Amino acid sequence: MSNVLIIGAGIAGLSAGIYARKSRFDVMMCEAHSIAGGNCTSWRRKGYLFEGGLHWLTGSGMEQPLHKVWREVGALRDESRITNGDPFMVCDWHGQRVSLYRDNVKLETHLCEVSPEDMPRIRELCRDIRRFSSFAMPVTDIPRLKVSEKSPSIIPSGLKMLPALARILPLSALSVTDYAARFRHPAIRLLLMSVVNPNYDAVALLVTLGCFASGDGGYLEGGSLTLTANMVKRFEELGGIIRYNTKVTKVQIVNGRACGVVAGGETIRADAVIITSDTLTAIDTFFDVPLREKWMRTMCMNMNRNGVLLMCSFVSIGVETDLSDLPESMTFPLEKPIEHAGQRITHLAYKLYADSAGYAPKGCSAITLIITGNTYDYWKQARDQGCYDEHKKELFEQICTALEKQLPAIKGKVAVWDVATPLTYERYCGTWHGSWMTITPPGTKRVFYPCRLKHIGNLYFAGQRIMPPGGTPPAVSTGRTAVQYLCRDFGAVFQS
Repeated sequence: MSNVLIIGAGIAGLSAGIYARKSRFDVMMCEAHSIAGGNCTSWRRKGYLFEGGLHWLTGSGMEQPLHKVWREVGALRDESRITNGDPFMVCDWHGQRVSLYRDNVKLETHLCEVSPEDMPRIRELCRDIRRFSSFAMPVTDIPRLKVSEKSPSIIPSGLKMLPALARILPLSALSVTDYAARFRHPAIRLLLMSVVNPNYDAVALLVTLGCFASGDGGYLEGGSLTLTANMVKRFEELGGIIRYNTKVTKVQIVNGRACGVVAGGETIRADAVIITSDTLTAIDTFFDVPLREKWMRTMCMNMNRNGVLLMCSFVSIGVETDLSDLPESMTFPLEKPIEHAGQRITHLAYKLYADSAGYAPKGCSAITLIITGNTYDYWKQARDQGCYDEHKKELFEQICTALEKQLPAIKGKVAVWDVATPLTYERYCGTWHGSWMTITPPGTKRVFYPCRLKHIGNLYFAGQRIMPPGGTPPAVSTGRTAVQYLCRDFGAVFQS
């Protein structure tokens, strides 16, 4: 039986580990952190749980192809509880509330009542949502692979997606900001720019809204910690081993093949290595000579020339008051913009965990906000100058002041706060400059990267960079694909 060493116990690593064990490989996973999950994680502070990684799950709907994958890796189980909150998000525009409903008919009626002058654009939006509600991430097998169970043909689902495919070209030429700008009502514009990052192309927005309209994109009760714990349990039930607090510093290559790793000064032999940590970081740091195969050069070039590395400062606040009467997700404009790290923040969007069990003490609420933007250099300079904690406090105070105006009930009720910066993600997850997704700007060709190399054998890659923009679906999918290549190279039967 061949030994496989997996670097990283995030969603991609756990996916790869589970499929490798099912396919009869011995598997050891090295995780630099003390817990599994990677970017899909949450953290506890003084009795509050702050969800840091999972806001909706593509593939939670039972009719979706990806649902079967989540079931195979144990992330979703018979007892898993999925909620599909509707509305998904609400915009409070100076007292006027405008809702983004998952129900497409309800959404169209509501938005037309809010802004009759936008009626033609609203109807076009809802037609596109209906088109993209049949759009689904396919689950396929690589060529020439021995499988225990062949994946279903993608032709039926592909035919259902034809109406959406006709809209991809025109929508991919627009950013979310450009798409939203066509609407006259400012609340509708702000709502659309708050669903996904406004630097994405409009296809990403419509895919997401279509996902919600189809009944998919629900929230797993327990969030990222439950998702990860379920996968860890499945991996360990299959006999896999995870070594925590074990940081890999080098992948050993002998005679053109990966044969193990160095971790904590110890050499760990393996017949194959799967790297699921950040590809951009790995190709520069894990090898005596940085890897530069053609697809890696393309990846680096795209990052430098076309790609937008999505970074954020994640602000978490625990308040000693019950906010369960408020919408779970709210976006609103600021009376006075916040100046932070050379950026001008004109609106905020928060996620509220008041009804969710275990997120806050009784009668209290957990609130999280994501402030996106490339602020890595700002925070690095603050750390180097010894004022890192001071700058985190300044950001929190500005956010809290603005939030108190929107939510007067929290004034004087803050029990705990926390700010995670790009440096936090870099330190705990090893992501390049703390970026946790990759945006392909409008008009730029989407590039998916291979999970293996041509010039080095028994070395495979999976994770967020392999299938931009990243997130949990590409993570679990690329972990599966990497093991399919492993199986084909070793003559093993892929077991799903």
